[in-house]
Amino acid sequence: MYAVTVLGDVDDATRAIATGLLAGAPPLTAFAAALAWWATGRALRPVTAIRTSLAAVTASELDRRVPDPGGGDEIAQLARTVNDTLDRLERSDARQRQFTADASHELRNPLAAVRSRLEVALAMERPDRASVAAALADTGRLQRIAADLLLLARLDGGPAPRPEPVDLALLAAEDAARRPAPRVPLRLEAPAPVPAYGDLARLERALANLVDNALRYADAGVVVRAAARDGRAVLEVADDGPGIPEADRDRVFERFVRLDADRGRAGGGTGLGLAIAREIARAHGGEVRALGAPGGRGARLELWVPSGRGER
Repeated sequence: MYAVTVLGDVDDATRAIATGLLAGAPPLTAFAAALAWWATGRALRPVTAIRTSLAAVTASELDRRVPDPGGGDEIAQLARTVNDTLDRLERSDARQRQFTADASHELRNPLAAVRSRLEVALAMERPDRASVAAALADTGRLQRIAADLLLLARLDGGPAPRPEPVDLALLAAEDAARRPAPRVPLRLEAPAPVPAYGDLARLERALANLVDNALRYADAGVVVRAAARDGRAVLEVADDGPGIPEADRDRVFERFVRLDADRGRAGGGTGLGLAIAREIARAHGGEVRALGAPGGRGARLELWVPSGRGER
């Protein structure tokens, strides 16, 4: 069987389709490219705004923020992350500026006192021993301030604590044994070991600062307690002094803060002891807080750190 057909119509249709494609492909391609360019530019416009705003942020204008396009996509999350980072930078810068101003103010007074005492001593034919002794005492105060400033700088940007097993009850007993006849009786209440995990030297310094503060303001005695509570290792230092007003129980841990400035200076305090204790506790994943005394008089400072390794 033989069949014959004419393919002219098919060839004509093929040529028409090819001609149409050749004529329409370039405009369609150009349109698609333009549409993609417009859509991409519109989608990335918030990124450009974020980049421009971030490039305009300077050290003196850390209060500027990048625009938040809203929504929950990746670009909006990027804008919020950038703004959160700028918030932290602004707080850190403000804290550093305040710290520098406070340090300058605290160092100015003892430096002026040392200079005036030495000038008076030099002006005398035979220097007064009392003036030299007072100048030496002011120099010792300067040394303590410088040492505390150095420690705070290390806590702010230094290496993390080197954790090791620590017994806070033993730590408190050793601190009490090292103190040569304190002004008021110092009593230790630690009936059992209190295991913790942290940097021994730093925890010793934090406890010493809390006890020094309590001894400075106590009237008749200071009590140091060590105990384990709810998975935490707790050190509590209580005194029977004037106490800390409830409104100032958080502010007292700020740097160079003294609720009674004249008394603090007379007692040899630098205004940094409690701030150092809080920074040490926070570096261990813990905290220090001021509480009211059970009897209504005095202050109670509580330091806690996690009792196990890696517990935060």
